[in-house]
Amino acid sequence: MTSATTMNTALEPVHRERLIRLAREVSFEAGTRLFEEGTRAARFWIVRTGTVALDLHIPGRRPAVIETLGHGELVGWSWHFTPYIWQLGAEAMSPVRAWEFDAGAVRTLCAEDPEFGRAVAVWVGRVVAQRLHASRVRLLDLYAPYGSGGLT
Repeated sequence: MTSATTMNTALEPVHRERLIRLAREVSFEAGTRLFEEGTRAARFWIVRTGTVALDLHIPGRRPAVIETLGHGELVGWSWHFTPYIWQLGAEAMSPVRAWEFDAGAVRTLCAEDPEFGRAVAVWVGRVVAQRLHASRVRLLDLYAPYGSGGLT
């Protein structure tokens, strides 16, 4: 993931500080499921240490890892868009320390402060766009006759 989508580079200090005031520190052991595809997206996280894998449920098989996230990266964006349902699952791949946020509290703050809300929306939108692009490249590597090659 590009550094442009980490919280520290995507949000101005004033917005970052405002968001962090809503955070609580949490830890996850390796193998802990943070959320499952199709469940309610009531929280989200910023990774401080460790790695989290985003995965897709495949019936009869082990979940397919779509992306691995690390320091400073946003885990989960479905909390920001109705119907607030996770589109993927997430699992700690190593011991993880993170900031956890109550999605409803963050959405309320976004509604109360339009400038803060816009900054968060632009950040989350950049994360979504980057992850869609990364998924496209991986699909081309897997299924296109000549790999991802150059983008036209």
